[in-house]
Amino acid sequence: MKKNMLIGRGEEIDLLKSYQDSPKSEFVAVYGRRRVGKTFLVRETLGDLFDFEFTGLYETPASIQRAEFQKTINRLGRVSQPIPQNWFDAFNNLKEYLLSSKKDKVTVFIDELPWMDTNKSNFKTALSSFWNGWGNGNPILKLYVCGSATTWMVDKLIGDRGGLYGRITRPIYLAPFTLSETEQYLNAVKKMGYGKKQILDVYMVFGGIPYYLDMFDKKLPLTVNIDKLLFADNAPLRTEYDFLFRSLFKDSINYRKVIEVLSKKLSGLTREDISKESGLTGGELSKILSNLASCDFIRNYVAPKKKERDQMYQLTDMFSLFYLKFVKNAPRQDEHFWTAMINSGKRNAWSGYAFEQVCLHHIAQIKKKLGIAGILSNVYAWSRKSFTDSDGSEWDGGQIDLIIDRSDGVMNLCEMKYSNGEFLIDKKYEKLLRDRMAMFRHAERIGKDLRLTFVTTYGLKQNEYKGIVGNEITLEDLFT
Repeated sequence: MKKNMLIGRGEEIDLLKSYQDSPKSEFVAVYGRRRVGKTFLVRETLGDLFDFEFTGLYETPASIQRAEFQKTINRLGRVSQPIPQNWFDAFNNLKEYLLSSKKDKVTVFIDELPWMDTNKSNFKTALSSFWNGWGNGNPILKLYVCGSATTWMVDKLIGDRGGLYGRITRPIYLAPFTLSETEQYLNAVKKMGYGKKQILDVYMVFGGIPYYLDMFDKKLPLTVNIDKLLFADNAPLRTEYDFLFRSLFKDSINYRKVIEVLSKKLSGLTREDISKESGLTGGELSKILSNLASCDFIRNYVAPKKKERDQMYQLTDMFSLFYLKFVKNAPRQDEHFWTAMINSGKRNAWSGYAFEQVCLHHIAQIKKKLGIAGILSNVYAWSRKSFTDSDGSEWDGGQIDLIIDRSDGVMNLCEMKYSNGEFLIDKKYEKLLRDRMAMFRHAERIGKDLRLTFVTTYGLKQNEYKGIVGNEITLEDLFT
């Protein structure tokens, strides 16, 4: 096997190697958001062992796909067999080629598998026949497949109720990089030399998506890199948003509707609200929300004492957030758009919200810093409109963007603040914090200990009002 040159992915690499070394047949499906590095992971880990490799072709007729499939077999087997007329014959030809190698173990990698399942092609049935009729009962076959089209991978392969039901040995979901992994990639691989604040600024735009990070040029300042990738003439990522959804989801228009509805209400919406705004209903909307959540585009949560219909959905994909906020309607002629936005009110407001989303992607790191990694907890947000309680007291309402509700009788109420220096709590803000905590306790009848927790870029400025804070977490801690 190749020496591991990957950043992170340790668990996934170990899984792939363990299945490759097992004494039985294996059918492993790797899926996740487009550009996250699925193909790179499999090739870098097992590429030297491939006996057959093929990549599905986007929006290409089945006849052409089968022709290319057979050409690959012919080239590897050094024979000249005719183009099969159906996928059953194509997979049978693959089986005969693999058997001809007379190896004790054969390894097959098919990338972009969903793109091969074209209309009326019977591809999935043929794949099922190939696996059930030969692969599953033959300990020599190791079959690895990848796909960015999440709906197909989850619904038609991993969750199939037909011939492939229960046949996948292991689905491996590949998540975007964390901040720490992004730092390793940009500095160790790309040699960018960025500090943690710059890594954060990159993450708030692109998330931890290796393909986007690989486009950075170390000779250019950070803002210029962003301009060249997203705002300049022929910027390579300017059309990425449209293609991203087309390649991930079959009904991409409806998926985009949901994403764009959520982008207008950053604090989140209920399913009912999403339905009203998008016009989508029933099972179709349920499937869209489920698939978006499984690919880390959105998060969903239900606060305690709330019913399932009150479940909230929130857009958390960093690239989509940035694209819809700045790129979609940006002036085409302004190739220095982002550089010119430095210190603007619009950019500062976005930075605050984007930092909150970065924190939500790093709950594990926050819990580690708090020393509660091993304590069972529920994570959710909370909001309440102004109200009058039974004794006539009036409350202004408010929201808490992150609550870590712990089983040890404690709740961490988290404030997440992006700033270019130490964050200052003044007298007015301290009163607002106290009032909000009191309102939350009163409105929800909370008996647990409430601890105000601040997550900031550079910590809190020392003054007389800082004492209200029970725990401090800085940007540095999110990299652990």
